[in-house]
Amino acid sequence: MSYLGESVGKLGFGLMRLPMDNGRVDQKQVDEMADRFLARGFTYFDTAYGYLDGQSEAAARKALVERHPRESFLLATKLPAWAGAETAEQARQMFWTSLERTGAGYFDFYLMHNMGGDRTAYFEKYDIWSFLLERKAEGLIRHLGFSFHDKADVLDRLLTQFPEAEFVQLQINYADWESPSIQSRLCYETARRHGKPVVIMEPVKGGSLMNLPDEAVRLLQAIHPDASPASWALRFAASLEGVITVLSGMSDVAQMDDNLRTMDPFRPLDDREREAIGKVREILDALPQVPCTRCQYCVDGCPQGIAIPGIFKALNNYLVFNNLAGARGNYAYETRLGGVASKCVACGQCESVCPQHIAIIDELRRACELLEQK
Repeated sequence: MSYLGESVGKLGFGLMRLPMDNGRVDQKQVDEMADRFLARGFTYFDTAYGYLDGQSEAAARKALVERHPRESFLLATKLPAWAGAETAEQARQMFWTSLERTGAGYFDFYLMHNMGGDRTAYFEKYDIWSFLLERKAEGLIRHLGFSFHDKADVLDRLLTQFPEAEFVQLQINYADWESPSIQSRLCYETARRHGKPVVIMEPVKGGSLMNLPDEAVRLLQAIHPDASPASWALRFAASLEGVITVLSGMSDVAQMDDNLRTMDPFRPLDDREREAIGKVREILDALPQVPCTRCQYCVDGCPQGIAIPGIFKALNNYLVFNNLAGARGNYAYETRLGGVASKCVACGQCESVCPQHIAIIDELRRACELLEQK
């Protein structure tokens, strides 16, 4: 059975981690990357209203709209109603701002950005879905969906609430496939059960799956000596059924070339390769981590409002993948509302209710030293 996006090339260009030069997008390099991408037959470009404070959408205009025929590429962007909008008018204006910044005339794929958690309430409060359906009826949106970060049961409710959603964008990678907190597999299966095709984000887990432990690297190299760790992650994601495309946030021409070699021509994983990835996952799962289950008991009574489970998620990212930059990025996001580790007053309330008996105060000190930007 055919599905939306079946004919789209399975590598998508994520415009969130573009090459930068002194705080500005390196437009010359972006243009070259876009040209190489299109020359190999790939067409899907993904940006968002807030990426790089608007520089990403502007870069898309310069690299694509001003240099290539509009029908030669697919452009996706997103509306984050939760990001500072105080009224419905302000939230809806994000659509028009994106349309102006990109100069695209219309969007091939348009998404409500990062639904889940307390963010969903903003889309409902401002009735963004109805607003976007009107824009679709006007021809300004070709396909409408949403991106999502939460549990599978929440996704099930949203897809029931918004049956007109044509697709969903999910965080899927082999490290998170069985994760109890991210639930990549469960979310993917939920989307497919609702008959929705999937755009995959974070297939390399923010670059973390490029930094595997030596034991894991040796295991993969025994099968394909010249294949990069990132190529394994991309192929895992693209081998799933019902995938529109797999987004890769490429930051330079070298990353673009590696991904193009991996995906053109694309070869799905075989049984031996799937088994190898399963073993790599076992290696990662066996590494020492903070054994937090995100039960939230520690948060409920914290007098400082510290985002303890989110902080431990970022800390574990560093402990497993040794990716300090990525972990600091995770930390900044998880503590964006101010619940940083340095606020801990060592009252011990959290430790008294933790079912896992974690030395939370000590772990928060470690997170503070490693991940807080002084």
